[in-house]
Amino acid sequence: MGVTDTPVVDRGALVASFDLADHPIPTGREEAWRFTPLRRIRGLHDGSAVPTGPDGLEVSINAAADVIVETVGSDDPRVGSTGAPDDRVEAQVVAGADQVLVVSVPRESVGGTPTVVSLRGLGLQGATYSRLLVEVGAFAEAVIVVDHTGSGTHATLVEVVVGDGANLRFVSLHDWAPDAVHLARQRFRIGRDAKVTGFNATLGGDLVRVYTTATYDGPGGDADLFGVFFADEGQHLEHRLFIDHEAPNCRSNVAYKGALQGKGARSIWIGDVLIRAAAVGTSTYEINRNLLLTDGARADSVPNLEIETGEIVGAGHASATGRFDDEQLFYLQSRGIPESEARRLVVRGFFADVVGRLGVPEVEERLIAAIEAELERAERALS
Repeated sequence: MGVTDTPVVDRGALVASFDLADHPIPTGREEAWRFTPLRRIRGLHDGSAVPTGPDGLEVSINAAADVIVETVGSDDPRVGSTGAPDDRVEAQVVAGADQVLVVSVPRESVGGTPTVVSLRGLGLQGATYSRLLVEVGAFAEAVIVVDHTGSGTHATLVEVVVGDGANLRFVSLHDWAPDAVHLARQRFRIGRDAKVTGFNATLGGDLVRVYTTATYDGPGGDADLFGVFFADEGQHLEHRLFIDHEAPNCRSNVAYKGALQGKGARSIWIGDVLIRAAAVGTSTYEINRNLLLTDGARADSVPNLEIETGEIVGAGHASATGRFDDEQLFYLQSRGIPESEARRLVVRGFFADVVGRLGVPEVEERLIAAIEAELERAERALS
């Protein structure tokens, strides 16, 4: 457990292309894939997984007023505007998904309720490739929730384009069945003076890998990217982030917290931040905290920061992995609280500051209930 010290991957060496043939099949020795057990991703990386087509994923949408939902072909000019794939699985999704679900928030629209996109895997043999494009018009405000449940083998690409002066709260829930495999790519493109609050919650699945990138179209862009995850016995939960500061006077803040319990529970968190020479006035910080609840669990945390200009407001990162604080447990037990309840209180307190930033009360309640259920399951196993 702990922090692994590795250099930032050379972004100039990555191939960005819409042609699948330009992306070599990963071997597991590449920096981007060295933590991912390729044998468990069921051929999503090498094309051996047989596509199920759209039948493998049930999609339902509850859209807020003014929000436009449509399905378009992959040749629609709006699709791919966040950039060409620089990852083999992303390129596989582009090649395998003929249709794209588009959720558009009109300019200056102010939605009072969240738009919820529910994706339920139907557990079919083979793999499902799906694409989602979220467009938020200039000076609009919106809340978008993408809820993943069910079973199966899935690879997804989510593109989020936020217009100038807009404010988006984007929540992605990964609450899969225990046998599900999900590889997700999220791309945020943030306009001038726009604000994005992104939140990833990963609770279920056999293997879930979420790769999130953020770029800025102009000065004044602001990104808060938060996440929580809870890994059980045998689960592999991986979160990779790359924040590319290429515009001046922009800000980013990344905070992820995870808990792990059970033999073979594994989490990976990679946080890459690049401040390019033109990105003067940048302010950035990233932090990852992991709590090991039992023996046999492992958390790897790799924060990376590369700075090409000295004219910044501030930049930093932090990471820590540890076990229960015995003093906290002793204090609670000395006040007459049973050990099992004391452990729950400590874990809830550990997650509280990140979950509280979500800003969608019904989702916050669901996450807290799911964390409670994870702890109860572990207690039953130990009793």
